[in-house]
Amino acid sequence: MAELDVGKHCQIESCSQKDFLPFVCDFCSGVFCLEHRTTESHSCPELPVKRVVQTSGGSTSYQCSFQDCKGKELLPVICPQCEKHFCLAHRHQDDHKCEKLETPKPRMAATKELVQKIVESKTAPANKGRRGAKNSATAAKVALMKLKLHAAGDKGLPQTERTYFQVYLPKDSKESSKPMFFCSKWSVGKVVDYAASLASLKNNNNVLAAKKLRLCHPQTGEALRMDDTLLSLLAHPEMSLYNGGNIILEYLDNESTGLEDVFAYVPQT
Repeated sequence: MAELDVGKHCQIESCSQKDFLPFVCDFCSGVFCLEHRTTESHSCPELPVKRVVQTSGGSTSYQCSFQDCKGKELLPVICPQCEKHFCLAHRHQDDHKCEKLETPKPRMAATKELVQKIVESKTAPANKGRRGAKNSATAAKVALMKLKLHAAGDKGLPQTERTYFQVYLPKDSKESSKPMFFCSKWSVGKVVDYAASLASLKNNNNVLAAKKLRLCHPQTGEALRMDDTLLSLLAHPEMSLYNGGNIILEYLDNESTGLEDVFAYVPQT
């Protein structure tokens, strides 16, 4: 069977990773992988100049760009997608109705399914592959059903927009984990804030020198990007995150990129 040419290579010369769902920069029109999708990560040459307000006293303040908002911040709070300044209340993409807010297209799900079928057809016998896929799908459905019975979250969210996780809490928490659900359109940053509120955790993510609460991958321990949405993470074939699965919430140093030992949080079966 002929090879199916799916995806494109990242334009960063030192990377060149082939991504099945590549990202196109809205400013320079370059094609990049998930790691280099933001303007900062690929040093976008077309990055617009950011607006700064100079006060009468000589100090610098940053005016919120959200319509009719008069809020200002002493430090820049910049949306990594639209590159505009916002106050803390409007820092998340859905809070300031970001013009760059990504909505997964139907073709992304179709591409993911097609790629998965190709991989399965080349790595396992037909009967064994079908049996394994069926078992995994059944296990995921059972886990999701259990989470729906006890998960905490915003009851006003439509059922179609809910994403469920068993959230494993920081090591010094009273509880080891807590079932929660979030809006699939939320950014990881907003999920962290909401999860901290549900679990009554101290959240100093706005304090520069403090340890930051981060969501980490349950298998690799990698800290998820704060500006990515749950929809984009669930749709990406290499992330191995799914509705009804596990996620880890932990305090990390500013220089840390993730957890070294995920086994200390998630029990292994």
